[in-house]
Amino acid sequence: MYSFNSRVRYSEVNKDGRLKLVSLLDYFQDCSTFHSEDVGMGTEYLAGQGLAWVLNFWQIDVMRYPQLCERITIETNPYEFKGCLGFRNFDMLDEQGNRIAVANTLWTLLNLQSMRPAKPTEEMLQAYGLSPKLPMEYLSRKIKIEGEGEKLEAVLVRKHHLDTNYHMNNGQYVAVAADLLPENFEVNRLMVSYHKSAVLGDTLYPVIYGKGTEEVTVVLETEEQSPYAVVKFNGTLCEQEKRVPVVGKIL
Repeated sequence: MYSFNSRVRYSEVNKDGRLKLVSLLDYFQDCSTFHSEDVGMGTEYLAGQGLAWVLNFWQIDVMRYPQLCERITIETNPYEFKGCLGFRNFDMLDEQGNRIAVANTLWTLLNLQSMRPAKPTEEMLQAYGLSPKLPMEYLSRKIKIEGEGEKLEAVLVRKHHLDTNYHMNNGQYVAVAADLLPENFEVNRLMVSYHKSAVLGDTLYPVIYGKGTEEVTVVLETEEQSPYAVVKFNGTLCEQEKRVPVVGKIL
């Protein structure tokens, strides 16, 4: 199991002084990047092989959101390779070793020249190794969309949405969708299915399902109504007056 330690930064928290959902996802994403780089399977190796790992699916279960300045440990490791597919777990722990959040992900290795799936090289398999699957509830990767959706204001893909692949970063789809939730919606489970990469200048057309309930799905569509990503949030509608904001001003 690969891990790194961190501390929750002011730039990563919401108005309540707790880690934002998107920041939690970013920690997991960074952990897998650090892992790949540290075992010699990072961006330079992949570029030399003409390969790229593409994320297909997230499932993140959140037990609680850590507070500003809290010390945390983030862990990850693949637990299975099957053909062109890689399955990877993530964990976030507090200083006492208690689980804060856990995740399951599915990735596809892509040949960038043919744009077709490819099998991992023997080097990659040896470098990563495998760990046992983490204990969690593993749900179907197919996100069901039920009921009638409501179309919301379109979102233009801008430069700050992009990553080093010149595609919209995985976390940015979640950030766009999360902004459509009620202010008092506390997410305890996130599921994301990625279908098409958005690039600079593309327009996302959000359609929200289950608005006002504790299970909300946001489909970020193309103009032709095919999905870029399907983002599902499970959570609770909290009483806003019970939330305690961070008091004071940082100079």
